[in-house]
Amino acid sequence: MTKDVIALTEKMPDTVTVLAGLYAGGPDLRISTLADGAVTQLCTPGGHPLVSVEVPLLLQVPGEVARLLGPHTTAPDTPLWWTEARAITALKEAESLAGSFAGRLATVLGGTVWPPEAADTDIVPLSAEATAATATGTTPPAVDILTDQAALVFQDRPLIPMTSWLSDALSSALATDRALQIVTPPHSRLTLPTRTALGGHPHRWVVQHAPSGYYDGLSGAELHWVDGAFTPVKDTDGKTRVAEAFRRRDNTAAAHGERQLLLTLRTLHPATEELLLGNTLEAAWQSLTGTAPAGWSTAEPVNLPWSPRQLTDLARSRARNSAPTWLITIGSPEQPAIATTRITHTPAGIEEHTTLALGYGPEETMPLNTLPHLAETLAAQHGLISLLTTLRSARRDLTIPPHLEPAPIPMSFTLGPGPVRSIGLTHAEAPSVGLAPIRLGPATASALHYPLGDGTDPEAWARLQQLNQHLASVPRGSAT
Repeated sequence: MTKDVIALTEKMPDTVTVLAGLYAGGPDLRISTLADGAVTQLCTPGGHPLVSVEVPLLLQVPGEVARLLGPHTTAPDTPLWWTEARAITALKEAESLAGSFAGRLATVLGGTVWPPEAADTDIVPLSAEATAATATGTTPPAVDILTDQAALVFQDRPLIPMTSWLSDALSSALATDRALQIVTPPHSRLTLPTRTALGGHPHRWVVQHAPSGYYDGLSGAELHWVDGAFTPVKDTDGKTRVAEAFRRRDNTAAAHGERQLLLTLRTLHPATEELLLGNTLEAAWQSLTGTAPAGWSTAEPVNLPWSPRQLTDLARSRARNSAPTWLITIGSPEQPAIATTRITHTPAGIEEHTTLALGYGPEETMPLNTLPHLAETLAAQHGLISLLTTLRSARRDLTIPPHLEPAPIPMSFTLGPGPVRSIGLTHAEAPSVGLAPIRLGPATASALHYPLGDGTDPEAWARLQQLNQHLASVPRGSAT
């Protein structure tokens, strides 16, 4: 298991200051680097890692410290430097070393430590057990247990973000055909990017619930340890058992009238030199919030000010190596909004798959009337393939608790001009479910917007399913 300690400083941690912090355990410890110098490790004389430190990150987006570490976290004003250290807990001195390292940085450079109780500047003497510990193998710095089936990461934070640590662990797990399994206490929540990353089988959010053991924080399945991984517990009929702790809904959001508006959109663009990626997301953001996104990054914390030009350059550099690009975008602290975008280069062009979530309190008005106009703008100017809009009762802060939550309910579905042309306007405009689509744009390049409900009727899912079946059943010769 590991413990995370973060130094939040006004000045950039230079090499001398970082090394001085790392010598909190005395001169006998070893220092090594990983990932082409992106991670520095403090190790026992025998090479056993104690503390891993990432390259300091310049945080330029206001509100990120409060979003990820809590609204009462004390930190310097933005821009600030975020330096994260992970201490193993197999050796008790490691956590104290991480706290002393972060405390020394904050003292010298001006700043604070999270969690505040971890801050220290004292020399940490090592026990004979720690001094004798030797390296037993190599694993990614974020991984606590590595088996043939799974890479386990233990996290004890109130909110689990998709940090570069976790992103590296996920990439390593995928490359070696393993499952990433994040183990947390029951009070932890996930950010939307972490939830998205864990959405694919066989990755799991493993919640350690003392009275009843372990369960999956996303599906509720009871879990047990079998052959090197957490797997579902089956009953006598072969069905997966659902943990009682998961069934207890987190009714806080519903009771307070909190809601989430969710947009799932796909776009396709010609692969030209003039293409600027991110403009589709910015158009949606402007339409729904009145402002542009605040920042973007490939991991959390989101540290870069919003820039379609910079994210386009990143996507182009990765496309040269046939690699997709996964991005996180956030808004201003006043209006909770977060998006994840996957950019891929296909034979048809450049595809953007985006999920955008916006949080609202009971007294806040959702911009539902703008949705048809937004759909028309995306269809006319941004290569829209499809747009699904859903609504659900859930936390305004857009975090995911390890409890049963109401499913989102569809409100509308928009089919872009390209798919309408392929299906045939006549067929697409006459769904058998009795829906009356709204034609967007000219007849020669029409998109179709299908209202499905007000976000409160679960039957909207059946209407959407029937609509999809109708659109998939194109009569021969009907496409134009």
